Amino acid sequence: MIGKLLHAVDAVVIGASAGGIDVLGTLLPALPRDFPLPVAVVLHVPPDRRSLLVEVFSHRCAVRLKEVDDKDKAERGVVYFAPPDYHLLFENRASFSLSVDDPVNHSRPSIDVLFQSAADVFGARVLGILCSGSNEDGAAGLSAICAAGGIAAVQDPGTAQSRQMPAAGLRACPNAVVLDPQGLAKLLRSAGGAR
Repeated sequence: MIGKLLHAVDAVVIGASAGGIDVLGTLLPALPRDFPLPVAVVLHVPPDRRSLLVEVFSHRCAVRLKEVDDKDKAERGVVYFAPPDYHLLFENRASFSLSVDDPVNHSRPSIDVLFQSAADVFGARVLGILCSGSNEDGAAGLSAICAAGGIAAVQDPGTAQSRQMPAAGLRACPNAVVLDPQGLAKLLRSAGGAR
């Protein structure tokens, strides 16, 4: 079933907020060491504290994890985290940029900003996954991915610690694939060719 949902994908974007650590704890360890795509993640984190996401997940993941620096290359098989208080964008297919533009949906980094940039750069060749969260950030970005012909997936709101974000994503993109965290992990692996 999941294999039928996928077409060729060149990048993956993931957004989460409240409850997101638990979901990422299912998704990221599912990636094999040779995962062939860049994965960009926005998790809402306090703007005035250092992010510990790389440290939190590195001992559980086979892939390399990195907090993005401005102009970093978007390399295959690396999971990139947005740093606190910066928007993360795909600048082009090969690199990222960081922005201190105004918060979107009270958030910087914003999921919408990342997802919209991915839709602009990759068009139909992007997979966007929107997970647990307590605001509506990500809904407009997921809609942009849908409009570009990309693959949109949403955590089943019934399995989310905070259902507002995935529910908003479904309203914005009613044709999104709806899966629990384990199903999202399978979808993510399949995007890289693993079954």
